[in-house]
Amino acid sequence: MNAKLTLLLALVAIVGAIVFSAAYFVDEREKAIVFKFGEIVQSDVKPGLHWKIPFINNVQYFDARVQTMDADPELYLTREKKNLVVDSFVKWKIRDVHQYYTRLKGRKENARSRLSQRVNDSLRQEFGKRTVQEVISGDRKQIMEVVQKIMNEEAATLGIEIIDVRLKRVDLDPAISERVYQRMAAERQRVAKELRAQGEEAAEKIRADADRQREILLANADRDAQIIRGEGDAIATAAYAATFGKDQEFYNLYRSLNAYRDSFNSKQDLIIVDPSSAFFKYFKGSEAAAAN
Repeated sequence: MNAKLTLLLALVAIVGAIVFSAAYFVDEREKAIVFKFGEIVQSDVKPGLHWKIPFINNVQYFDARVQTMDADPELYLTREKKNLVVDSFVKWKIRDVHQYYTRLKGRKENARSRLSQRVNDSLRQEFGKRTVQEVISGDRKQIMEVVQKIMNEEAATLGIEIIDVRLKRVDLDPAISERVYQRMAAERQRVAKELRAQGEEAAEKIRADADRQREILLANADRDAQIIRGEGDAIATAAYAATFGKDQEFYNLYRSLNAYRDSFNSKQDLIIVDPSSAFFKYFKGSEAAAAN
């Protein structure tokens, strides 16, 4: 009984192993190729459960999802011989797994290498037809469409379909960018100096006009003051003349008193005059009056 049970279990295990090795499953996100002793016997395998001859057939799976080939930034010359740093990427997927395997050995590295070389060649050709201004101002979409079309023509022979080609970044060469920034800074400095010079010129004009207006105002004020002062002196002189004309002796006394005041305005004033001169006429009169 034990021997029969052991034999039965062994048969079940063998049958199970044969069934397990004969069945294979293809996911919707995969493509599969069935080989017979290394030779492709089927490449259009649909998703689902399938059967193969154990130990004779083997199955190899490939990712059928969209892949991204992110290229390294490259320098491309424009029509005016200026370098642009371009960062791009390509979206692709397997279209014909049979061609993909026979042309690229089914390796993603080989596919990316071929695509990277082709996208570089295509971009270099397209950038060489355009100026920097054309690339920046609006030809990027056209460049991507042209490059995608060119790449699809070659990718079709590799069993690959190009879904999209994108330019992530387009910049000037860092050395050129630095020179451009320096020129921009120099231009801004020149404009700033020009504006400052214009401001200084306007300020000088304003100051000169203000000084001129000040001088005019002062001159007019001095003129008006002189006129008013002259008119006042004339009125005063007329008043003095009318007043002093009534008493000549009082007029002489008034003039002498003014002369004394102006002559002896300070303690340091010194005058040498003959005491008998007419200058001291009223001093003598005051002394005689004091003696009486």
